Amino acid sequence: MPDFDLSITICSWNTRNDLRECLASLGKVRDEANFEVIVLDNASDDGSPDMVQHEYPWVHLMRRDENLGFGAGHNRAMREAGGALVMPLNSDTIVHEGAIRAIVKFMEEKPDVGVLGPKLLNPDGSLQYSCRRFPTPMAALFRNTPLGRLFPNNRFSRDYLMQDWLHDEPRDVDWVSAAAVCIRRAVYEKIGGFDERFFMYMEDVDLCFRVWKAGYRVTYFPGAVITHAIGRSTDIAANKMIRQFHHSMMLFYKKHHLPSMPLLLRPLAVGSAAVMLWLRRTVLIAKNRLDEWKRRTGRL
Repeated sequence: MPDFDLSITICSWNTRNDLRECLASLGKVRDEANFEVIVLDNASDDGSPDMVQHEYPWVHLMRRDENLGFGAGHNRAMREAGGALVMPLNSDTIVHEGAIRAIVKFMEEKPDVGVLGPKLLNPDGSLQYSCRRFPTPMAALFRNTPLGRLFPNNRFSRDYLMQDWLHDEPRDVDWVSAAAVCIRRAVYEKIGGFDERFFMYMEDVDLCFRVWKAGYRVTYFPGAVITHAIGRSTDIAANKMIRQFHHSMMLFYKKHHLPSMPLLLRPLAVGSAAVMLWLRRTVLIAKNRLDEWKRRTGRL
């Protein structure tokens, strides 16, 4: 028998203040289920691991002297986990009262659900579009790009983000954000956990893709609510993270889409995808650098 109903794993990199608030929110709901919390620190230099050790002695702390990345970090933490359910959780989240109880109950009642994504809110209380359809080239062209800003209501972004739906009831979806995601332990082990080739980004899309292929459902569940402040740690190295994101997009494309194409078309498909992603990455980095120059010169 598992030691816990649920194991919550948090990979932290230089987010001490956010991590403190996240753990404080978990401390307030420790009576909702038999759960453990494991924090794997990815070589932070802001005092995060010492804070956890001194302020939250009930948390299992794992210190690393190198940054393993998101997927590999959670895989390491889950080797220490004893829960029938495992729940990767970002350090920049606040768990609302009742969320843990509702997640455990839903997963116990729905044995064919392999992955559950709770309702995520932005810090201002607005809905965060955390359940989505699998990405397409057209969605990539419009999502978070100047083209998307010119056409904010384009159908490609709306379809990708599932914006034409109130997000007020449970629903099967293509994938859910790993900022807060509950995975059935048996399913996690069956599919081999996170693919560690994804250092950061797209690891949740890849995991949900494999969960569906394994015959389990991926379900959005608004009965559990968590607040998520997007990008607190990644904003520290924004342009590096843009490069990493596009590298992960290309990896996902090669892994899941390329094998289904005719052999003779694969070089053309890879070349086209590589050019599109390079252009997208270059535009976003250039915009970041322009915005930074405007801030330094007082023109923003």
